[in-house]
Amino acid sequence: MTNDRHALIIANDRYADQGLKQLKAPAQDAAALAGVLHDPQIGDFDVDVLRNAPADAMRRRVQGFFSDRRRDDTLLLHFSCHGLKSESGELYFAASDTEPRLLDATAIPAQFVRGCMSRTRAGRTVLFLDCCYGGAFSRGSPSVRATGDVNVLESFTRDRPPGGRGWAVITASNSMEFAFEGDALAENSAPRPSVFTHAVVEGLATGEADLDADGEVSLDDLYDYVYEHVQEQNPNQTPSKTVEMQGELQLAHSRRGRIKIAAIPSPPSLLAAVNSDNAFTRQGAVLELRSRLQNESLPLAEGARQALEDVARNDIRQIADEACRALRDIRLAPSPDLLDFGLVPKGSPLQERSVCMNGPPLARHCVAQPAQSWLRVEPTANGFTVRVDTTAEGHLSGDIALKGVADEAVVHVEAVVGPSLDTQPPDTSAGPANGSVHDPDTVVVAPSDPHEDDTSASTSGVRPPDDRADPDRTGPHAKSTEHGSGGQDRTEETQESDPAQTTGRTPLAARRPAALAGAALALAATAVVTVILGIRAVVVAALDRGGDGPTGNVEDNIHEQGALPLLTVAVITAAVALAAGALARHDLERRRERHASAAANGTRSMTSVAKGLAVPALVLAVLTLVAYMITAPHW
Repeated sequence: MTNDRHALIIANDRYADQGLKQLKAPAQDAAALAGVLHDPQIGDFDVDVLRNAPADAMRRRVQGFFSDRRRDDTLLLHFSCHGLKSESGELYFAASDTEPRLLDATAIPAQFVRGCMSRTRAGRTVLFLDCCYGGAFSRGSPSVRATGDVNVLESFTRDRPPGGRGWAVITASNSMEFAFEGDALAENSAPRPSVFTHAVVEGLATGEADLDADGEVSLDDLYDYVYEHVQEQNPNQTPSKTVEMQGELQLAHSRRGRIKIAAIPSPPSLLAAVNSDNAFTRQGAVLELRSRLQNESLPLAEGARQALEDVARNDIRQIADEACRALRDIRLAPSPDLLDFGLVPKGSPLQERSVCMNGPPLARHCVAQPAQSWLRVEPTANGFTVRVDTTAEGHLSGDIALKGVADEAVVHVEAVVGPSLDTQPPDTSAGPANGSVHDPDTVVVAPSDPHEDDTSASTSGVRPPDDRADPDRTGPHAKSTEHGSGGQDRTEETQESDPAQTTGRTPLAARRPAALAGAALALAATAVVTVILGIRAVVVAALDRGGDGPTGNVEDNIHEQGALPLLTVAVITAAVALAAGALARHDLERRRERHASAAANGTRSMTSVAKGLAVPALVLAVLTLVAYMITAPHW
């Protein structure tokens, strides 16, 4: 957990005064919001929750929350309770012991909260107000004279904070209007406070609030998301915000992040060819776009990719298929995509393996996000290295999500941390121990071209790799030392190889396409041999029939040479070979993320050769059988 992000959630749903309604949502909302804010992979806040506290305890907690802060701190205060208004139009937050007739003594004035926010040394402060206004009072409560609307934001924008870099206030609703006539409540359509907080929690937890898909949820992203979703649920409720802040505040991380590149459009002449009425002209344009897709300049390649995607969606089948084949060239192809570190001693230096990104520059440009805190990722010239924290014992299984401009992939990581065999202290330079609260590194993997201009790639919110020197790493082929049971050191060199060599084992799902492709190739070869033998038998039978004269019978000669069984076997084996090859290709595409690039290419090659052998064999066998059935009666 970072020590510069702090959140205080105040939720009151029970009130001693009989005139105040008991609420249902704040307790559940407080727990849900605390969960997403505390999650190191989402909010990474140090969270404190205060529920159903009296007014004096709320004042102490709020003032203490803003005291003794540093300029680098980010503070988030969330109120979920009744919002009350005095006869003079001042805003108050209800505590569990609030008495509506004694608001100054038993409630929390908005002015008090504003004063604490103004005096804090924290660099950035965010206030969420999810307060129920119009329906605050129950039927039968003492009459309160209506005083009209009060603008909630005005209670916090009268004085600009003198210290820090700024603050922001976001409210569930900006209007608080209540009216009583005697003991009867004139009910307004004030929504339940859970609508607002539920939208905040959902947007952060799912990452849907990351509207610009840059991997981070900014304050503006969250407000826009919440505004839209609250309006959908309750059109009469209008969230509002005011911001006095320099720069953009990133509230949370998102798993939806993807590399975004400002594309340079293709030349007008090329775009005109793409939209030509002549199919051959459009096909030539696709070939040119495919060439531009390989360009070292990412903006140029991105422009070609966008044009090819448009062709793949809208053109005729033949040209669309050509565009789809071109787009396959930029699929993310990590090699290997399965890493098994095996058994490593607890507390040993961080273990390291290398992953190479294959393909053109656009296919090598991606965001790598570890899903677990014990994984570390650092970019290299050709890909990235994966390091495993060995602080805690146990079986470690996790994933690294790779997200490019139009594709996603996963590198799966396995390791078993065993008992320590020496007293060497653990290496904690890369972060906190496994099991502690930590936000894993997110890095940008970029093509290794010194002349490439990457300024157009938008990767806002993605933290660069740590530049501190690593004594355990000496290059892409780093050596790590493990102490065996006999006390002797054993070194092993990290190599970039196929998954079977790197991990020491290949899952059944990863071996199945290769096995099917091998079977298809063997069956296709069998079909070719069988059809040759069958045709040879038919030729011999025909020659024998010619030598028998008028008394001869071709059927007898065919049966004697065994031609029909050979041709039948050829048809069956060729058909089975084609089916096995189709299954192999289908499984390879459906489970593409499980297969390394080299293994996938080998499987595709085998299926292509099998198809090239099986189709002619099948055609020759069928034609020979048809010719026999047509000509046999005349012989």
